[in-house]
Amino acid sequence: MAELCRPQNTIAILQKYNFVFQKKYGQNFLIEPRVLEKIIRAADITKEDMVLEIGPGIGSMTQYLCESAKKVFAVEIDKNLIPILKNDTLADYDNVTIIQEDILKMNIGELVEKENNGRPIKIVANLPYYITTPIIMTIFENNVPVENVTVMVQKEVADRMQTGPGTKDYGALSLAVQYYAKPEIVANVPPNCFIPRPNISSAVIRLTRHKKCPVCVEDEKMMFRIIRAAFNQRRKTLQNSICNAQDLSFTKLQIVEVLQKMDLLLTVRGETLSLEQFAEFTNFLIENR
Repeated sequence: MAELCRPQNTIAILQKYNFVFQKKYGQNFLIEPRVLEKIIRAADITKEDMVLEIGPGIGSMTQYLCESAKKVFAVEIDKNLIPILKNDTLADYDNVTIIQEDILKMNIGELVEKENNGRPIKIVANLPYYITTPIIMTIFENNVPVENVTVMVQKEVADRMQTGPGTKDYGALSLAVQYYAKPEIVANVPPNCFIPRPNISSAVIRLTRHKKCPVCVEDEKMMFRIIRAAFNQRRKTLQNSICNAQDLSFTKLQIVEVLQKMDLLLTVRGETLSLEQFAEFTNFLIENR
């Protein structure tokens, strides 16, 4: 089973099916068994779990998931990989369902309700870097019942997800992820662990869904509009960023009053505020309006 992800065996499978890498799908297949083992451990997969895998590729990680989980649903967008998965690498497993679909067009909640009686699932993925953020935010914003999401992403994206206020990597993604989950980088993965070899380093990050939201905010969507405004012009003061935002309608006076109420300098920038402060700032603004 573990042999599939070794370079010579991956190459043999690809040659057998005359597979051509599709740049538009950002395909990089993992060829390091130790990294796969770390992902499985980090995701805490048990025989009671339903697992959704996004982007199984040729099925290297899917085999590990099938060995560890009760049920696996592998969603692959590239139709050229489906024969490899169905007829070859996953043919011996009866606990896997292969779905050829764009994950962003799927109703994951409906799948969970039907196949797992609505109980939380675990999600594992080696995500194409260009689409990492939309996939993760779709899962959280649509309230998919999920215990954790363990994903391979670009190293700098993983850093952004787990960093805090005052750092150069801190931004809207950091706050969005931390609002929904606790992020933890569990492995750094160099380029030589993939075929083809990417130009950047990767990391495996586990996002453990909060059982209870870490902050109390009256209008979640309003808070994220404020956060986006704050980081769209991150070198400007918070009050100027919000006044310049076209989808917000607060006056400078309202913003100044809230900053004073929170004992924040009028020159404060959004990049220095924590998630708790953004929630408090949003609540006060709504109250003032």
